[in-house]
Amino acid sequence: MSTEFISRIVGMIISAIGGVFFGIGVAARIGGPPYRYAAIFLLVGALIGLVLTPYITVRPFMALRRRIRQTPAQQLLAAIIGLVVGLIIAALLAFPLSMLPPPFSQVFPFVAALLFGYLGIVVMTTRQHDIFALVRGQLPSRGGGDKGKDCSDRRPVLLDTSVIIDGRIADISRTGFIEGEMLVPRFVLNELQHIADSSDSLRRNRGRRGLDMLRRLQNESVTPVRVTDMDIEGVREVDDKLVLLAKQLHCPIVTNDYNLNRVAELQGIRVLNINELANAVKALFLPGESLDVKIVQEGKEVGQGVGYLDDGTMVVVEDGKPYIDREVHVTVTKVLQTAAGRMLFARLSTGR
Repeated sequence: MSTEFISRIVGMIISAIGGVFFGIGVAARIGGPPYRYAAIFLLVGALIGLVLTPYITVRPFMALRRRIRQTPAQQLLAAIIGLVVGLIIAALLAFPLSMLPPPFSQVFPFVAALLFGYLGIVVMTTRQHDIFALVRGQLPSRGGGDKGKDCSDRRPVLLDTSVIIDGRIADISRTGFIEGEMLVPRFVLNELQHIADSSDSLRRNRGRRGLDMLRRLQNESVTPVRVTDMDIEGVREVDDKLVLLAKQLHCPIVTNDYNLNRVAELQGIRVLNINELANAVKALFLPGESLDVKIVQEGKEVGQGVGYLDDGTMVVVEDGKPYIDREVHVTVTKVLQTAAGRMLFARLSTGR
């Protein structure tokens, strides 16, 4: 038996009793048989209580409970402190406001309580990081130094399933480029476990790799990695939950998923894409420069050979097919930037 059903029954009984007394009062005012009015208003009250009770009791409470569960603890603490400070200010102003002539003396103290309570919540939640840092004495110096600021004061990032399975985030986290706390929502961890339990061997290996990478992240990362129970009620897809959670926390998403990348950007959410980072830090070669590359396969055109640099950049070598499985010295002739990354075209160097 659900809580909502119980609230409907209780509300129906209370409203029916109230309807009986209201019907008797109406009958006493206008005259007539009281039992008839009592019966009519009993039915009306029972119907109103049956329909409306959950909307004024259980459902608002459940919505508030979900909101509190999804709100970070620091933000919730900031809201409570802001509310208390605002109400204290309103209480200090209540005495001078009560000296005003009626009806202002009765209305203005109540309005002040609402106004300053709201302002206190807004100010504390919007400036919570700076205020908490000030309390701990960890604000940056005027010279712009940032050494005293703890990583917990920085904006966290959400990790997607794809970026955990990829594994490069573990190496990046060790360098300190990601300063904020890395959050792994519980639904992402559940998806990893579901993939690891898959009957398909490829998906199973990917899931197990993701769990291993997550353990490595927790052990080796410079910044803390935390599994959070924050969830989005009423949403089933993991990507949709990540986007909505990022909106609530005002934090970026770290992902390799192209579709999630575009959907998040369309909704104004910052995305940290590991593939874009890898392309940005690849070694830049200009036409005319030389390099050594091992040719591993033949190309699409006649006589071409294909090799790869350490960062994964593809090098297409003219007349390189005879040198498969050999390392050759080549000269770059053209650099092509594609959506998949950077591609180099080269020819065999003469004189070597």
